[in-house]
Amino acid sequence: MSKLNKDILFLIFEELQNNSKFLFSCLMVNRIWCETVIPILWRNPWRYSINYKKISLYSIITSYLFDDIKELLTKRGILILGQSLAFDYLSFCKNINIKVIDDIISIGSSLEYNRFLLQEEIYSLLVKKCPEIKYLNICGTYEIVYHPEAKVRLESLCELTCDTLIDSRYFYRLANICQQMQRIIVINKNLVKVNQGTIKLIEFQKNLKYFKWVDEFDDDYYYYWERLEDPYTEIFSILKKHANTLNHFNINLRYNYYDHSDFYDIYNEFNYTFLQNSLLEIHNLKILEIDSPIFLNNDDFNKKLEMVAYRNLEILEIDFIDCYQINCMVKNSLCLRELRINDFHWNYDNFYNDSLNFIRTICEYCLLIEYLTIPAFPSLEKHFIEFEKLLKKCQKLQSLNFKETYYEAGGELEFGDNLLNVLIREASTNLKEIRISYGIKFSLKTLETFLEKWKGRPAVSMFLEETFFYRKNNSYMKLFDKYKIEGVIKKINV
Repeated sequence: MSKLNKDILFLIFEELQNNSKFLFSCLMVNRIWCETVIPILWRNPWRYSINYKKISLYSIITSYLFDDIKELLTKRGILILGQSLAFDYLSFCKNINIKVIDDIISIGSSLEYNRFLLQEEIYSLLVKKCPEIKYLNICGTYEIVYHPEAKVRLESLCELTCDTLIDSRYFYRLANICQQMQRIIVINKNLVKVNQGTIKLIEFQKNLKYFKWVDEFDDDYYYYWERLEDPYTEIFSILKKHANTLNHFNINLRYNYYDHSDFYDIYNEFNYTFLQNSLLEIHNLKILEIDSPIFLNNDDFNKKLEMVAYRNLEILEIDFIDCYQINCMVKNSLCLRELRINDFHWNYDNFYNDSLNFIRTICEYCLLIEYLTIPAFPSLEKHFIEFEKLLKKCQKLQSLNFKETYYEAGGELEFGDNLLNVLIREASTNLKEIRISYGIKFSLKTLETFLEKWKGRPAVSMFLEETFFYRKNNSYMKLFDKYKIEGVIKKINV
């Protein structure tokens, strides 16, 4: 392998760019390997600040400073670690991460003013030396966009990570410089004021494909809820403008449920219609990830959701959702490969029909499904018949995750045994992972029959949340050990 030409090596290293241990080991093989891997490592050297050691990065960066600048900074008591450079490292750099770089700069001095002087010189250096900045993380303090060369260097920016505490004027300038960003990640830390700059920045983009919003308030943020200007509605409204290009939508909203006697009271107390309204408009998504209290107690939204078709959706991951509503979202999602639901909400009056319709919808529309989360449905013949049809049709299914939703007290074993019998009859040979939540148990006899008949298939990984039930009976543990040795079970988690 050490004799492969540089082009082939480059392709291999590209595929392994997230494996820092491997890439750093390549530096010591020979000069060709070193010359090939350096440009890959230095696209975003800040991600390796732990592996590479901050002191090494600091030494390389300060080596670029002119001698008179080094002398001036040294007189100020700032540590300068110059060294001869084997490569023009910064010419490969396409990523600026303010927070990490500020941390590296702090090596030079503990004094705030001295760190400011270093920031002035080093960020000026980076803007001049990095020929094309593709990724910018400005979750920090230094105002890099005001450098004279910033306009030329940032015009081709593809990805921005920022927080809402940054001055709006900073975003206004970015909005005028960068209008071809494909990915924007917003960390929301502002409790009492809407950041108009982020709104303008998003509005100006012409090819936005990925948007991520993460709330990072302090734990006591909910005490300030009534003082909020509503940091969401305008931004999420602007996102509708990008409905044709946006294909990845990732939302993580903070909410507090500890102060509510009924968990579901939070859905009535806080208004999340801004997110619901956005989802009705953003129809070209391939990936949708939502962690927030949404969708409940809104009949008007439900009716509109029935009319929406997410025809390109491949991955749908939601923390908490009503069975009826997920059924609406999945319908007509012919490309869906992963459906990950952390928890289902249900209405006992409607759950029989909602759970039955959910199974039928997956069976009819989701033939490409590989990862499926499904609520534990009523232990009724009709439901198991429909579930068996689902297994017959969804032959690409690799992981099946049952969530505790509905079971009859005393009927946990009956449900579990019926489930195993259906799985051994109809599960695809692609199925390699089964996750079973609380409220579903397997009898020893049926479990042994299931594992015996699973022989000849790829080994299965099983995650069983009824830990105490299985661990208190040594017969179960012996059974698991036996079939692990025989290669039927790949992994068992009880």
